[in-house]
Amino acid sequence: MYRPAPLPRLLATTALCAVLAAAPFSGTLAQQAAPNRAATEQIVREYLMAHPEVLVESLSTYQEKLEAQQAEAQRQALATRQNEMFKNPASPVAGNPQGDVTLVEFFDYQCGYCKAVHADVWRLLESDGKVRLVLKEFPILGPASLTASRAALAARKQDKYDALHSALMENRGQLDDDQIMRIAGSVGLDMERLKKDMQAPDIQDALQRNLQLAADLNIRGTPAFVIGDQIVAGAVGLERLKEMVAAGREG
Repeated sequence: MYRPAPLPRLLATTALCAVLAAAPFSGTLAQQAAPNRAATEQIVREYLMAHPEVLVESLSTYQEKLEAQQAEAQRQALATRQNEMFKNPASPVAGNPQGDVTLVEFFDYQCGYCKAVHADVWRLLESDGKVRLVLKEFPILGPASLTASRAALAARKQDKYDALHSALMENRGQLDDDQIMRIAGSVGLDMERLKKDMQAPDIQDALQRNLQLAADLNIRGTPAFVIGDQIVAGAVGLERLKEMVAAGREG
């Protein structure tokens, strides 16, 4: 993962670059740069020690700029990926397929927060018959997550997606391949067919497209919800979900 240099070092380097840029060009510039750099960094360090508020202000400005850039990138991605987000036939749909508002959830079957919010999502669907829920399998927490997502998507071919999805979400133990298969068997799936369907190219394609979509939207964790032009991260409760749906209808 890329990590930016510490801010004091960035400020020192910036100051040094400014000094060097102001110096006349000559063949001895390289020889002059080393002692000048050390002296300049010492001056900058002493100034920052005496005025720490400069660091706070610079960091705050940088953070605001970064957040604004990320928000703009998300808005652009949402605007250009509408069909992929809301109408991709490879993504399972729960609730009312003809609903007047669509809520999208990115989730992982090994995510404790996803499990915590699962009951509230289903209560939302039960209490509001006009919500369309698009489920985006987003297996980012290890090999078992990937196996679970493959099994869930393959279960669609036996009309058992909802049953397996809920069973996996309600499981409170650690998931591994054997446990996933046991859970799949418990909801009445034909296991031989399931194992074969899990290897189908369309399953891999659906998962890859979800991962790419999440990357484009800067979604890095689960759960994450998308409604209208909003992206909301975290295990929000039922009331917050209702507020999001209301705002989505108004928007």
